[in-house]
Amino acid sequence: MLIKTTSQSLTEQLASHFAERIRHRLLAAGARLPSVRLCAQQQQVSPSTVVAAYDRLLALGLVEARKHRGFYVRDTALAQDASAQVATKSGATPIPRRRIDASALMRGMFSGDGNTPQPGMGVLPPDWLANSFLPAAVRRVAAGQADFSLRYGDPAGDLGLRQSLSKKLAGLNLHAAPEQIITTVGATHALDIASRTLLRAGDYVMVEEPGWAVEFARLEAMGMRILPVPRLPDGPDLAVMARYCEAHAPKLFVSVSVLHNPTGYCLTPGGAHRVLTLANAHNFYILEDDTYSHLAPEHATRLCVLDGLQRTLYASGFSKILAPGWRVGYLAAPVALVDRLLETKLLATLTTPSLLEKALAACIDQGQLRRHAERIRTRLDQARARSVQLALAHGCSFASVPAGLFGWVETGVDTDALSQRLLDAGYMVAPGALFHAARAPSSLMRINFASTQDAAFWAAFARARDE
Repeated sequence: MLIKTTSQSLTEQLASHFAERIRHRLLAAGARLPSVRLCAQQQQVSPSTVVAAYDRLLALGLVEARKHRGFYVRDTALAQDASAQVATKSGATPIPRRRIDASALMRGMFSGDGNTPQPGMGVLPPDWLANSFLPAAVRRVAAGQADFSLRYGDPAGDLGLRQSLSKKLAGLNLHAAPEQIITTVGATHALDIASRTLLRAGDYVMVEEPGWAVEFARLEAMGMRILPVPRLPDGPDLAVMARYCEAHAPKLFVSVSVLHNPTGYCLTPGGAHRVLTLANAHNFYILEDDTYSHLAPEHATRLCVLDGLQRTLYASGFSKILAPGWRVGYLAAPVALVDRLLETKLLATLTTPSLLEKALAACIDQGQLRRHAERIRTRLDQARARSVQLALAHGCSFASVPAGLFGWVETGVDTDALSQRLLDAGYMVAPGALFHAARAPSSLMRINFASTQDAAFWAAFARARDE
């Protein structure tokens, strides 16, 4: 709540409140500010105070006024110096709205009070991931091979880790020789290497929707033409994919087969077979993102397993289960593509950190990673049950059966507006609009089951929803 002081007026406080959120991308380009009446009610100030604050934001070039529609956040990337711009006049041509602001999601997910569980976070809480075996493995590797960090490692990645990964993948019935595996700086880097190798600006790419906001933004920044494919419980919408294939001849399909983000859906064998049949008929590659493999049920269906890495590429990593700060990921690919993929990696990063890769290999080989993942899955199952119970008790429903790390929650209200009210209460949520290629209003939101077990959040949610 705003409090008038001798050093800063209510108008100045309110303008600073919105300016900070805009500059930190917590209010994305194109987002509508609350109406003057609603903002006055929420902040318990007079409408004239809100008007004066909005005028200040106009003068800073942070918002624009659209005649008879209200105030909207400007895309300051289109202005050379937003703070020096003259305020946009009412009735001026609106600045085009970004299709997705992944930066808003990422900045928001990793900001805020570190002591408050954040429902919009995309990772497990640090205390869940804490362990003693990782630091011990690093110490052993560093002590035993003191000179290996003084030279560049194998461009494809540490051979010992690639051998460990080959055995690990065999446990999923995915047979990839060490020579078919390239280590990366996290799973996102693996996706990026594959995309930059297989695609050129202007190519059409099919991506599941709802889907990961960063994937939409990453491909768009590369100049790709995104074709959103609705994700159904058993897999992608094949009818939509078939129409895209006939009309646009896409080069790639990006899919999260197991524990899809944000719905939690898992691909069925029948759905997988139909996708592969379509890929063979229309000559496109499939990039399978298995980021949540360590949280997945045993024997989950994966396209790469059925295809045998012929037309598929497999990307995964360890940030979700082990060490987000290590940024260790990997890519398994068809033999014919490995050299091209490696060239792309060399141009971007030369190689990847041998120390961390060697330590991780030891943790895999000694079974420490497997036992750690089992403990995490048990704890997540318990957290999911509590979170679901609280969500249902506060009038929500689930758009898909709760599974994995995320819940796809129906709130009954516009979650873009809801997310701003919850920010005032100290909680960051991920509104549904962020998971669509064209950001449209949505009543859905994604929650992290590990971070929504606290009744205090759901009480704050109910208050914000009912405002």
